[in-house]
Amino acid sequence: MPTPDASSFSAVIRAASRDQHQEAHDSPFMGDLLGGRLGVEAYARYTEQLWYVYRALEDGARLLADDPVAAPFTRTELLRVGALEQDLEHLLGAGWQDRATPLPATARYAARITEVAATWPAGYVAHHYTRYLGDLSGGQVVRGVAEKTWGFARKGDGVRFYVFDGIDNPAAFKREYRDLLDALPADELERRRVVEECRTAFALNIAVFRELGEAFTLSA
Repeated sequence: MPTPDASSFSAVIRAASRDQHQEAHDSPFMGDLLGGRLGVEAYARYTEQLWYVYRALEDGARLLADDPVAAPFTRTELLRVGALEQDLEHLLGAGWQDRATPLPATARYAARITEVAATWPAGYVAHHYTRYLGDLSGGQVVRGVAEKTWGFARKGDGVRFYVFDGIDNPAAFKREYRDLLDALPADELERRRVVEECRTAFALNIAVFRELGEAFTLSA
């Protein structure tokens, strides 16, 4: 396997957001969730927040379907809203949409995605990258914990969000995605702006974790 070029744009993005990625992973809410110390209600509320974020992402993908910068990233095999809705039907029951509410941090996160989708395609790519590649990778840890802790069927209702049926080889898919990032048609200044927007995306996600952590105490 070839050694990744440390100077490539995708490598620059990974390096620039490494500390925030670790901060998100180490957040008290995610630590308690992944440690099996929170009840399924916390997992359901987290899944509900993801629904708002991915609706914004996938609404943006439709808006940018013909955009030369963003369109190459908006692959149909990544789409998650339908899977999230199946999971939430299982977790929260019929009519869950009428009861769903975004946390303030979630509303800000979704609003930022909507804003960049409408005004700045390369900024939208920053959010697309941080979410989809993150859930394609680290999200599999969440799926495994959820199946073990709350008894969901393997890759079944409750964890369908984490099951990318259309991607046979995740490692190859991620390499292709990073190649697209490396070829992003943007000058150096624009690329620096994209890196900063990736950091913004992580900060918005961390804020959601913080508010989830405030809403849930450890299970007995």
